[in-house]
Amino acid sequence: MAKSDVKVLGAWPSPFVMRPRIALNVKHVDYEFLEETMGSKSQLLLQSNPVHKKIPVLIHADKPICESLVIVQYIDEVWTSGPSILPSDPYDRAVARFWAAYIDDKWFPSMSGIARAQGEEAKQAAIGQVEEGLVLLEEAFGKCSKGKPFFGGDRIGYLDIALGCFLGWLRATEKMNGVKLLDEAKNPGLCGWAERFCSNGAVKDVMPETDKLVEFAKMLFAKFKAPAST
Repeated sequence: MAKSDVKVLGAWPSPFVMRPRIALNVKHVDYEFLEETMGSKSQLLLQSNPVHKKIPVLIHADKPICESLVIVQYIDEVWTSGPSILPSDPYDRAVARFWAAYIDDKWFPSMSGIARAQGEEAKQAAIGQVEEGLVLLEEAFGKCSKGKPFFGGDRIGYLDIALGCFLGWLRATEKMNGVKLLDEAKNPGLCGWAERFCSNGAVKDVMPETDKLVEFAKMLFAKFKAPAST
């Protein structure tokens, strides 16, 4: 596949943008990464995703595909010569989709809620929600991996990508708040998995550095706190 036929519209700090990038790397597909400027939307983005007007967008043969997990499934179905991303068994596939939805709908919002919390009590409550979610995901890892290195078994799969894209922000959240969310004692399986995931060849070049994310987050918070111009 020619490089110009596959493009990803995104921004480096976005965990959701990481998903299609990792999926394409798993499939060994060359692609062009078109960086969007934070705070503005390119004409190409607005044309490609007129409904939500947000990243990521995969453009394949001039056709746009939107929403990160939809894109990952599309990549898995189109480039069949590479390793499978979704489980082949229908039940395992349904379970992976269930947990991916839980991560996006429940777990990640609770993690981003730590930064938005007003006061120490609200912050501790948000931290507690994240930790409870990680206990559930630890159990899910044990069942989905069946004793193998990844949720997807011997190699990175759908649920690995769905959760793993947030590891950079998890570490940044830990550093900014002086907490340990992913704990060896409570989440031994996930801790080992996180190390394997981040060092994998499909991931390591697109996983943002923790310090870089912390600096980006500080800049973002400063912008939100600044008085709006009239």
